[in-house]
Amino acid sequence: MSEQKQKIEVGKGKKRNANWLTVTINPDKIKDHIQEFNGNKYVKLNINISDTTDQYGKDVKITIDTYKPETKNETQWP
Repeated sequence: MSEQKQKIEVGKGKKRNANWLTVTINPDKIKDHIQEFNGNKYVKLNINISDTTDQYGKDVKITIDTYKPETKNETQWP
């Protein structure tokens, strides 16, 4: 079972309508979470829409996706 890690918030935003979100991301907070795959750089993010707004009217929260699947032991017994 994987443990619950603290969420790393990197930005916030606002839901404008059913198909449109506006967000702001702090690049200083994501730079340590850049991953590379096949020569391209990526940042895995979670975008959550809240039913309530914060004091600034923001109802979208952006966090780093820190999920790492558990590795399986590939050792086979004879």
